[in-house]
Amino acid sequence: MGQFLSVAVAQPRCVAHDVVRNVEAHAEAVRAADARVVVFPEMSLTGYELDAEVIAPDDERLAPLVAACAETGTLALAGAPVPGPGIGVLAVTGNGVRAAYSKVCLHGSEADRFVPGEPTVIEVDGWRLGLAVCRDTGVPEHAAKTAALGIDGYVAGVVHADHEAEVHGERARRVAADHGVWAATAAFAGPTGGGFERTSGRSGIWSADGELIAEAGTAPDEVARAVFRRGPS
Repeated sequence: MGQFLSVAVAQPRCVAHDVVRNVEAHAEAVRAADARVVVFPEMSLTGYELDAEVIAPDDERLAPLVAACAETGTLALAGAPVPGPGIGVLAVTGNGVRAAYSKVCLHGSEADRFVPGEPTVIEVDGWRLGLAVCRDTGVPEHAAKTAALGIDGYVAGVVHADHEAEVHGERARRVAADHGVWAATAAFAGPTGGGFERTSGRSGIWSADGELIAEAGTAPDEVARAVFRRGPS
């Protein structure tokens, strides 16, 4: 069981519905991050477009991201509409892709098309990471149910408007305070569809004590990186 886990949060530029270009941007972010785990925003491979086509794990367009993960030894957690259909997370490694999670706390028109998933944990090098997508992070019950599965960290992909830049930090600090776990949130920067012409950026990583350890700026293509550590931070 490792004492350390390098984690990055990325906010790549996004072109609505253009999976090929977005995969290229994700691959660039993985190579730049130098991290074991790289977290991406909600629906990062399509943009926050509720009519975007589902991306199956065997979609050939994902090959460049698989290749980047193979080169770097990275687990990429990319946002996409996934089979179900759900607003999900694709777990990408050098060995392939699987649909790892679907958003539990759907809201508004999301529920017209998508179905909710269940709290989920993935394990990386002995670290148990609870997964979340956007509104999940604002529902304390979601973090509680996820934490009940046994977690060391809570990682999320979100999309927030520019005037909501403080929201994901407030939520991450609450999760840390309530459950004593690390938190990492990848937020969109730049336009991403779905009415989000201006998004918050400022993806960040918080310690289990609620301290902000690393934060990106507001521009697309920025990455923030930190090392999760066991015990007092």
